[in-house]
Amino acid sequence: MWRNPVIELRQIPAGAEAPKRKVKMIKSALVRLAASLVVIVAAPLAAAAASGKLTLYTSQPDKIAAETVAAFNRIEPGVQVETFRSGTTEVMNKLQAEIVAGDPRADVLFIADAVTMEQLKGDNRLLAFPQADVAALPAAAYDKDYTYFGSKLITTGIMYNKAAKIPTSWKDLLAPDAKGQVILPSPLYSGAAAIHMAALSDDKLLGAGYYAALAGNGAIAARGNGAVQTAVAGGQKMYGVIVEFMALNAKEKGSPVDFVFPKEGVSAVTEPVAILKTAKNPDAAKAFVSFILSKEGQELAAKQGFLPARKDVAPPPGFPAVNELNIIPVDLKRAASQDEGMKKKFAELFGG
Repeated sequence: MWRNPVIELRQIPAGAEAPKRKVKMIKSALVRLAASLVVIVAAPLAAAAASGKLTLYTSQPDKIAAETVAAFNRIEPGVQVETFRSGTTEVMNKLQAEIVAGDPRADVLFIADAVTMEQLKGDNRLLAFPQADVAALPAAAYDKDYTYFGSKLITTGIMYNKAAKIPTSWKDLLAPDAKGQVILPSPLYSGAAAIHMAALSDDKLLGAGYYAALAGNGAIAARGNGAVQTAVAGGQKMYGVIVEFMALNAKEKGSPVDFVFPKEGVSAVTEPVAILKTAKNPDAAKAFVSFILSKEGQELAAKQGFLPARKDVAPPPGFPAVNELNIIPVDLKRAASQDEGMKKKFAELFGG
């Protein structure tokens, strides 16, 4: 236990010289006092550092997920992160199976869309984190009850091979010259694709028959956005429905592709992050969420080629400003309630 060292100072007559031994004693006591204060101040800081195992379930691409974990560990080196990575639907299938078995293993969920988070929130599966720093986030980017937080803005538009006619509208994918030349990600595996289907199927936009018309024009489905990018960049297909960062990054690296934001608008997901109520390491989970929402975490997202959620972090080169985008609104609660029906309809049209 630290004890306050007593420093005894006797009055020295005016003009008298303090004995050297007494001066040394005073200096020694002051050094001990300073050292004790350092220990007192450092102790709570050390205690605040997160530690132990953190289990992360994410739909981020492998490289992006690895970079995110590495950056987090530079801030919190005492946390050992174990990651399960797949498409949002497969991540959720695994988590739901664990919940049914009574053994959910994830501490943190970091996936593509807020519809899934709304479903989990409705099932009382998410831990509120009101201490999260949301000051620089748009109000629409996070749950008002602080159970999940958007980390970026990921839009879905049209990637095209430069050998093809440049599209400007979602309806261009139904044109005769696009017959058999369109590939799109499946909502059975991609959360962004599920949100996109809900957005375009709204009667105020293209209507419930749009996906049936795509299938009728020979469009095919891939498991995820990566396969769409590969097919269009390789010339197997001329048009792909895809998240913008994959298309723009491929273009920057020299692929013979480009990307358009169709005139009707684009769907968007916020790649939210959340802590499960059953988290075995809630302190490390809160540290991870705090990093994702921090300016440093958002600058990493921009460096990775994403539109960051924070208003005080600049977008990556080549991206439009957020206020220039025409985002198609989606009623998340309605989309959550219709999610299974949408996926069933997609499987009937394009196969499972």
